[in-house]
Amino acid sequence: MSRIGKRPIAIPAKVQVTLDGSQVTVKGPKGELSRELPSAVTIEQEGDTLLVKRKDDSRTARQMHGLARTLVANMVDGVSQGFQRRLEIQGVGYRAAVQGRNLTLNVGYSHPVQIEPPEGIQIAVENNTNVIVTGFDKELVGNTAAKIRDVRPPEPYKGKGIRYSGEFVRRKAGKAGKK
Repeated sequence: MSRIGKRPIAIPAKVQVTLDGSQVTVKGPKGELSRELPSAVTIEQEGDTLLVKRKDDSRTARQMHGLARTLVANMVDGVSQGFQRRLEIQGVGYRAAVQGRNLTLNVGYSHPVQIEPPEGIQIAVENNTNVIVTGFDKELVGNTAAKIRDVRPPEPYKGKGIRYSGEFVRRKAGKAGKK
């Protein structure tokens, strides 16, 4: 039995969960999320908790058990509290700014890079070098943060670039030079 899959999911007071076969819809103060669960698992609501169960003991059912439980738990957390991903920009002259909804990055290219966030995602900038991506869909928040990081990933020699907050960038030694 999956240790993660057998844990119940607590539903907060302001969150409504609708089950329609394998379709799960979660509605809360931050927004509404819907997802089709794999056919190898079922979901049941007992009072203010949700239980994800396997239909049988096949390999795919065991694989999907913990995944389905985590996806539903992330949906419940997202519509009640939301998710956030922080990025840091390091490098001389590297900076970010928000213009309307769009993020403008000046990170060493000949032109500023514009990033338009998807619906349901908000981007904020602190001190011109800290970017905060927030939203209620964990997958969308992570994908948007990854797209921002991909504009200029941190390089190993000077450490310049866009990195996740707390990310460790392994540094390399430069050229040894002649004696």
